[in-house]
Amino acid sequence: MKLIIESGQKPTEEQLKEVEAAKKSSINFDKDCEELSPAMMKAFKSAVVQRNRRKKA
Repeated sequence: MKLIIESGQKPTEEQLKEVEAAKKSSINFDKDCEELSPAMMKAFKSAVVQRNRRKKA
């Protein structure tokens, strides 16, 4: 499914229900999407911080 969200657009009732259902389900990691190690999580967070700094500059 592909959605295009415009600035200021509000989610539909159906979308809100999907988000609530997703919040209640557990995360299932598999071979294609393994859980990040603590070192990889630290690197990922660092990359996000750097990206956000560049966006604001």
